[in-house]
Amino acid sequence: MRRSLPTLARRFAILATLCAGILLLARQVFFHGPYQPVTQLPGHGIVDLHCHTAGIGAGGSGCFVSARMRANVRYRIYLESFGVTEEEISREGDALVIRKLSESVARSEHVRAAVVLALDGVVDSTGSLDTNRTEVYVPTEFVAREVSRTTNLLLGASIHPRRTDALERLDRAAAEGAVLVKWIPSIMDIDPADPAYVPFYRRLVHHRLPLLSHTGNERSFTSAQDALADPERLRLPLEHGVTIIAAHAGAAGNNGGEADLLRLRRLMQRYPNLYADISALTQVNRLGALRETLEAPECRGRLVYGSDFPLINTALVSPWYYPLNLTEQQRRTLAAVGSPWDRDVLLKQALGVPAEIFIRGETLLPSVARRNSRADHP
Repeated sequence: MRRSLPTLARRFAILATLCAGILLLARQVFFHGPYQPVTQLPGHGIVDLHCHTAGIGAGGSGCFVSARMRANVRYRIYLESFGVTEEEISREGDALVIRKLSESVARSEHVRAAVVLALDGVVDSTGSLDTNRTEVYVPTEFVAREVSRTTNLLLGASIHPRRTDALERLDRAAAEGAVLVKWIPSIMDIDPADPAYVPFYRRLVHHRLPLLSHTGNERSFTSAQDALADPERLRLPLEHGVTIIAAHAGAAGNNGGEADLLRLRRLMQRYPNLYADISALTQVNRLGALRETLEAPECRGRLVYGSDFPLINTALVSPWYYPLNLTEQQRRTLAAVGSPWDRDVLLKQALGVPAEIFIRGETLLPSVARRNSRADHP
């Protein structure tokens, strides 16, 4: 037995060397490089259109997280990705999360501002918030107050159109500087195709506010009605002239026996007011989605940048998931980037996201566009 140990060790070493050689050869054969030619990043800072926040109700924020969500493993992961603990939030208030967001954006080399998204809850047939069916609630008023105290965060309002005072809330959000309205239909129990919401759509057009609406599967919560995030349900607001940004470009979703991206592409052929963001498209559960979206001819000129923070600050996103598109040195360099925003931007750039996508989004936000115009032409 003693004499066989060196033999076994040699055999194991030979086998390991052969496996490593095969893997290296396979990588050389199947290595594709970036999806598209890599371009330089824009000369001025990027506006991130898709950044989340949350709270537990500390400091009078009005936020809450349901007991079901708090008991889920996702809750601890989200706290860590925001860079806070439950104890810190309880002591300093939910505003701490937004302050940390602002500080993090300030340290970014490539992102100069982020749209912080409120999240309305499920609203019942009487127009009241249904706390029993809502997992996460982030009031627009709370986000509006906190981002107004910063210079690099913008208000993304969230208003359920079934609220009895939905139009008044929308008017107030616009007056407070909202640059868009965010929906997750599959979580908020909103059917965008409901004709009862036409007055809300007309008011969005009046205020020139885009609607950033989740499309595709939703797996950040404990349950979801994915059929409500079918891109086809966006036809009604598109017909009424609303600028729609389909969050996640329908990634990983299927409806009517078709991929949601295919349904989205078909709508883009008809509606010039339909766009999509590339947030979450580098997540490990959506591998291949960014390539498919960039290569879709209907999506050219319609894609905008979003990060889906804080998920970019979790194990869901890593350059190590792209061995066939990035060299080992690229992956090491990207993994070492400290800023989550810079890491996200640089990863997407390295995968071939064109520079125009990083700057198109802010042109859809009239208040931002006007602000930039004044800065360029004093």
